[in-house]
Amino acid sequence: MPERADAARNRRAILLATEELLTRLPPEQISMEQVATAAGVGKGTVFHRFGNRAGLMRALMQERAMVLQQAVVDGPPPLGPGAPPRERLLAFVDGVIEVVSRNKGLLAALDHADAVVQARIPGEEPPPLHALWHRHIADLVHDARPELDADVIAHLLLASLHSDPIQRLLATEGGAERVAGGLKTIINAVFVGPRG
Repeated sequence: MPERADAARNRRAILLATEELLTRLPPEQISMEQVATAAGVGKGTVFHRFGNRAGLMRALMQERAMVLQQAVVDGPPPLGPGAPPRERLLAFVDGVIEVVSRNKGLLAALDHADAVVQARIPGEEPPPLHALWHRHIADLVHDARPELDADVIAHLLLASLHSDPIQRLLATEGGAERVAGGLKTIINAVFVGPRG
């Protein structure tokens, strides 16, 4: 059932207010009351819609991740369709690193990358975003190197982002660039071969 216009407006206002508050405060210092006041809605509306602060932060993380997913599905190349698999995957790594590093405060508040792994597309049943991202990576690897185990390679690439050392590195100055560079080195090595 489609979301009512006023409910969609309230959801958008609440998420925008949360975004704005996050520019000034860490997630753990933001209360549902602050969000409600900033969004111009009742506190009960925020609780009804998101359950608690963790639910609100998870919804914001999901929204940010869905922007990347939408670009993968129908955005311009190289992230969207139309570019060669290697170029698309390298662009995707930049997109994922941007989502993860931009949201490191949210991820920490939500037990690291659990928010991405468990994220669901609003209004749909599974698969979670992690599964969609995995499928995208596996498809690109398979398109370029069908003789490889694309499924495992995709799991390995995504799993690296969920590790504590990588999460700590992403929180440091220049860490996102280092992680993206490392992943791109691995991807370039994967794509070297008969069709690379």
